[in-house]
Amino acid sequence: MLDVFVINKSNNPLPGYQTKQSAGLDLCAFLEEDVVLNPMDRKLVGTGIYMALPKGYEAMIRPRSGMAFKHGITVINSPGTIDADYRGEIKIALVNLSMEVFTIKNGDRVAQMVVNKYEQVKFNLTECLDETERGSGGYGHTGI
Repeated sequence: MLDVFVINKSNNPLPGYQTKQSAGLDLCAFLEEDVVLNPMDRKLVGTGIYMALPKGYEAMIRPRSGMAFKHGITVINSPGTIDADYRGEIKIALVNLSMEVFTIKNGDRVAQMVVNKYEQVKFNLTECLDETERGSGGYGHTGI
């Protein structure tokens, strides 16, 4: 289990897992008034959560599957990335892809956050790459 220090300036619970084996922590909207998302509207929704991820970790912000499927509400830059050195409020960039108006209320679970370990890379220039069975086969090269 990874320990992460957080500040909760909202009146909502800390991000939490909904089941024992969930990968994503649900994030709640922290709002003084409802946010109305008209069709194709984009809004930045605050959570009131601030955190300090350890070096070598990132948090990915992803849509909640039920909101996406049932209501067309998704994270516009999915997955959004929160870097280990970011200390501001976690905000969720939502978009309404449906033809219906959708209202977000304080405390609504609006996204999920998955924390992952990562490595930074150093690129080394070369004139050729090693051969593989796939080679340069790209989009659709294996068929339907």
